[in-house]
Amino acid sequence: MGTDSGNGTDEGSVAVTDVATTTEVDVELGKDSGESDDYLIEEGEIAGDYLEQLLDVLDFDGDIDLDVEGDRAIVSIDGGKDLSKLVGRKGEVLDALQELTRLAVQQSTGERSRLMLDVAGWRAGRRAELTTLGRDAAQRVLESGEREALNPMTPFERKIVHDAVAGIDGVSSESEGAEPSRRVVVVRQ
Repeated sequence: MGTDSGNGTDEGSVAVTDVATTTEVDVELGKDSGESDDYLIEEGEIAGDYLEQLLDVLDFDGDIDLDVEGDRAIVSIDGGKDLSKLVGRKGEVLDALQELTRLAVQQSTGERSRLMLDVAGWRAGRRAELTTLGRDAAQRVLESGEREALNPMTPFERKIVHDAVAGIDGVSSESEGAEPSRRVVVVRQ
């Protein structure tokens, strides 16, 4: 396919790495923790194979890492050039790739997948930004006593902000509006 890049893989190839998993009970699937981990690892491997083929077709380089966090498989693609093209504006391409990957897993397993896909650390970085945004909004509401409505966000983004606000005493948050203009509102308790 290409020349050896010095890391044991050919250019244009994808390395797949399994990462240690955590153990929790998967209530949704009704499986104990051992079965749950095995199922989520299988889900991650199916997703990794699908993404590896997709990257080959698109001629992108990248390493695929698999992990289990809580009750979902986490698949990340890192290390390649131009991976930001797979993220798109505000993560729109990433969201679409995640849905396609979930559908590929569902077709293989017969079960709806909740796996999370990250490319080039974009979701991890966005999570940190949104956590800071939620905490800062909560502090402003505590000081002013006035409610604060944030900009519209995706469900993924709103959950992160809600979790950040929940960690601060004296304030709470709720979502209001309809998609795609649904937003988090932070209020004093």
